[in-house]
Amino acid sequence: MLLQGFRQDCSSSAPIPPLTQDKLTTPSICMPRDALSMQRLQGKKVRFVTGTDEHGEKIAEAAKARGMQPQEHCDSVVEEYKSLWTQLDISYDSFIRTTDKRHEALVEQLLQRVWDKGDIYKAKYKGWYCVGCEEYKQDDEIDAQHNCPVHRKPCVHREEENFFFRLSSYQQRLETLLKDNPQFVYPASRRNEVLGWVQGGVRDFSISRAATQWGIKFPQDPKQTVYVWFDALNGYLSGLLPEGVEPSADNLTQYGWPGNHIIGKDILRFHAVYWPGMLMSCGLPLPQRVWGHGFITKDGLKMGKSLGNVLDPVALVAAYGPDAVRFFFLKEVDFGQDGDFSEKRFRDIVNAALANDIGNLLNRTLNLLKKNCGSAMPADSSQVPDNSPVRHTAQQQVEFVAAQYEQLSFGKAIDAIQRVSARGNLYLQEREPWAAFKKGSPGEKEQAGLVLLEVLEAARVVAVMLTPIAPALARLVYRQLGFSDQEFETLTWADAQWGGLQKGQQTASPKPVFARLEGDYVTAQPDAALAETKT
Repeated sequence: MLLQGFRQDCSSSAPIPPLTQDKLTTPSICMPRDALSMQRLQGKKVRFVTGTDEHGEKIAEAAKARGMQPQEHCDSVVEEYKSLWTQLDISYDSFIRTTDKRHEALVEQLLQRVWDKGDIYKAKYKGWYCVGCEEYKQDDEIDAQHNCPVHRKPCVHREEENFFFRLSSYQQRLETLLKDNPQFVYPASRRNEVLGWVQGGVRDFSISRAATQWGIKFPQDPKQTVYVWFDALNGYLSGLLPEGVEPSADNLTQYGWPGNHIIGKDILRFHAVYWPGMLMSCGLPLPQRVWGHGFITKDGLKMGKSLGNVLDPVALVAAYGPDAVRFFFLKEVDFGQDGDFSEKRFRDIVNAALANDIGNLLNRTLNLLKKNCGSAMPADSSQVPDNSPVRHTAQQQVEFVAAQYEQLSFGKAIDAIQRVSARGNLYLQEREPWAAFKKGSPGEKEQAGLVLLEVLEAARVVAVMLTPIAPALARLVYRQLGFSDQEFETLTWADAQWGGLQKGQQTASPKPVFARLEGDYVTAQPDAALAETKT
């Protein structure tokens, strides 16, 4: 599986932009990593490609605002992004920059293919242009003051002679694609949106710009630069080719193309309409699927610097760790929908699930095992009867969780995982093994030990299922259960099946695996007056 997601642009005048409504979409900081982690657990060969879009007018403006040359500006932003991914515990197989020479070479080659196909012509165009979107807007896409609905800023009226791509020539093929392959765009609400655009008639679009010189020179007219989206979208292709491999379209399939895209809803038209048309013209396979996700609000409000309610990802991860951040967004934001971040709610949800539910279940049970069984498993967990309540719940949820991961329904997957830990906690309360250890007969004490075994095996299964979302927590659970790091690192989804704990297995000295999130808040708290303006 090839997954390509969250291509950052370098348009901020700050090294790492704070998270605002138009800068970061909901699960994009974590979803590609977690989707791939699940695929790897299932033994599939997968690659994650990401990168930065570094050309265009808004990049040049951001560099100017910092008193830098565009390339210098982009270099600094890229390093900050890579540092953030490290802090978020996100790894990738390829990071492509659109200023890389191999990328530029491939763009020029594909542009020549489209030219040779007769799908490029020169014409004059005038209209309202949003620099932030790098796109001309139709009258029905802007308000009476010509403001872009995404960036909430006035568009600029321009008239240019540019080169145009004959997207209209692919009208029928695009309609057929969306009708015959309803899974091409996901979720269904996004697919319906794209189908509406196409059925309303696709228009040719300009693929060169004369207003900016920061970009790839247009081969047929070096006075113009390649339109940033024709440039950037081809990064999904150039990012596949390793260093030293000729940047040729003929090499793409052997390195994983076609792939799956995970992108924000604000750039859905480019990925689900423009991009397929470009690939059709080039004679290349289309993406397998385009996943479009939503935006973040904060405390019920759209984020913006003027409101002072932006999110600093570095501060958030530094204070709470990557597991907690990923867990919250993936649990609380349904894929394809907008989601809201409140730091208080974030703490409450994460503390309840990871500290109180899963963490407490493991710690209290390990302490009982240490006190009454010498920290040794009293039997093989495979000997627990199939109809035993905790085993039955765990086995029931494993298959369901796998199916939810496959559909990127992380919230439903987490809910199912928590059903297992909740059943373990309830089982302890029902059976009260501490009472049997204190006053019970030898037979009752033996049964009490089996209760602990069953609960700890459930905790192990929970850890495996949580690995794609909270790998650091899952590793700590495995360590506490007496497994080595090497054993954890070789886990597969098959290990989520019941029966991993062996008789006599020694557990570690009990320690909490997740500290409660407390202390001073690290984000600006909502103002009561602003709360009345919630959208």
